Amino acid sequence: MNPYDYARNLANALKESQEYKEYANIKSEVANIPEVNKMLVDFQQKQYQFQVAQMTGQKPDPAAIKEVQDLLGVLNQNPKAAAYLQAEMKFTQMVAEIYNIIGEAIKL
Repeated sequence: MNPYDYARNLANALKESQEYKEYANIKSEVANIPEVNKMLVDFQQKQYQFQVAQMTGQKPDPAAIKEVQDLLGVLNQNPKAAAYLQAEMKFTQMVAEIYNIIGEAIKL
């Protein structure tokens, strides 16, 4: 089997995983709640900007950090938003662990 076939098998296994199913389910539920969806999108954009700043060596703005933390606090008080964030984290963690396994195998 060539690497592309293994990649397709891995992609299918990811789609069949409980982590992905939970993530996809809550993601579709949240998409139908406009105010929660808007808060999550806003949070993700701010979090991404924060991560980009860190990766480029910029010192994070304390006000921006507080804004992200405050928004996270609000999101965690909403059961659907909190479930989404938890499901996203579990799925992302699984993908990161798989990437690490592949990296170790080929000495990245």
